[in-house]
Order: sequence, then C-alpha cells, then structure tokens
Amino acid sequence: MLPDRGRKGRESRIFGRFTPPGVPGARDLDRPGPFARLLHRGRGPRLIGTRTVWTTLCDGEFFCPGCGGDRNYQRRTGRRRFVVLGLPLLSRGDAGPVVECAACQDHFGVDALDHPTTVRLSAMLRDAVHTVVLAVLTTGGTTARAALDAAVTTLRGAGFDDCTEERLGALLDALAADTGRLADPDCVPGLAIELHEALGPLAPHLAPAGREALLLQGARIALADGPYTPAERDVLATAGCALTIDSDDVARLLVAATRTPS
Repeated sequence: MLPDRGRKGRESRIFGRFTPPGVPGARDLDRPGPFARLLHRGRGPRLIGTRTVWTTLCDGEFFCPGCGGDRNYQRRTGRRRFVVLGLPLLSRGDAGPVVECAACQDHFGVDALDHPTTVRLSAMLRDAVHTVVLAVLTTGGTTARAALDAAVTTLRGAGFDDCTEERLGALLDALAADTGRLADPDCVPGLAIELHEALGPLAPHLAPAGREALLLQGARIALADGPYTPAERDVLATAGCALTIDSDDVARLLVAATRTPS
C-alpha cells in the first residue's frame, strides 16, 4: 500500500511521518528518512543559511559600551552570502560597517567611536578645568592672592600636581604680555573662542551634575577675592553656554556659589 499523500504528500515521501518508537502502529514508513534526519539534526553545519565575510578596515582603541571600559577594536565591513551545504552562492548585500570589540567580540555602530576613551576623557576634563581657571583669573583676579590660592587648589584637584602660585602667576604674566589680555577690554571674544573649544567637545560626555560642578569651580575662584565683577559674570556665562547649561541655570548656580563655602 502506498503512503497516504494527503495535502502534504510530497513531504510524506521525503520526510516520512514520524511516530516515536514504541508507540503502537509505528512502522518503518513512519520513521524520518536520511534527508529529514540531516536537515533536522541539532548539531553540525546548517544546510541553508546566510554567512557574512568580514574585512578589517582599521583598528584602534575605543570605549566599549559592552565591556564598560577601554578596549581595542576593529572597524569592519562585510558581505552577506547565501550558503547551501557550506558553499557560498548568491550575494545578499553588504553588512556594516561595524566596530568589533577585541575583548567581548560584540558589534557596535561606528558612532561608538565618537565616545572618548577613559584616558582621553580625563585629558579633556583636565584641559577644561585649566581653561576655565585661566579665563576667570584673566578677567581681573590675577593680583589677588586669595583667587590664586583657590585656583591652585582647583588645578591640583584636577591633576596638575606640580601647580604652584609662582608657576600660575608666571603663566598669567606671560599671557598678559603676549596678548594684552588683562589690559584689553576687547579680550572677551578671544576668551569665548577658547572656552568653546575646550568645553564644547567635553559637554556631551558629562552628566548635568558634572557640567554644573565645572562651572561652580570657576565661580568659587571668582568669589575668592570678593563679589563677582561684571567681567567675571560674563566669562562664567560664556563658560556655561559652552557647557550647554541654560542661562537661567547659570544664574542659579552663580547665586548658589555665593551661599556655599568653597
């Protein structure tokens, strides 16, 4: 007797109708054929699928979102192939580009390279603190010892361990002689450019509390020798703008700094 084809008779001939051994009525006809066993086995190469062949474009170091730290990476692009019995046949288009972490092997979009490494972020933060301190001091606080003391403390906390009042004073004198900054009332545009260059790239990578803390450091230096001068308010407002802090929040922080001991 021929096997019952039914609505899927072709599948019956190829795969066989499987009835578990030991069940009454099980026959040889009900056991899966060799092709069915090969197709459905849990291990071994897949008969049909898609494979991606990757090509490395460049490598370097980045902050891995998966590992949560600095890791080596490879920037890769690939081509997808339709594979039958392990043989690539048809192209299925391009893949990537992606960033592959050398540690966890995960793939990320190329925008992961926009985030600075931990080392780079620390250097950017140091430069930002240094720029804010100099900007505040050059607007009128260079001759006040209290302001210099506050500035030295801030810079040492940022990692400038060899900073002293003498070195900082010499740097300010050199800036004044080179640019005329202390005597020139039109120095504000130059300060604004420097602040935006130092703080702009850093701001997207800092939490709001971090951006506010950086502005407060400058505010406390300005307050060390007395109330804010108009020039100090202007330079702190510029720093707040570069840090993408709303103007109302800048005003709030400047007031809060007057009520908080340094």
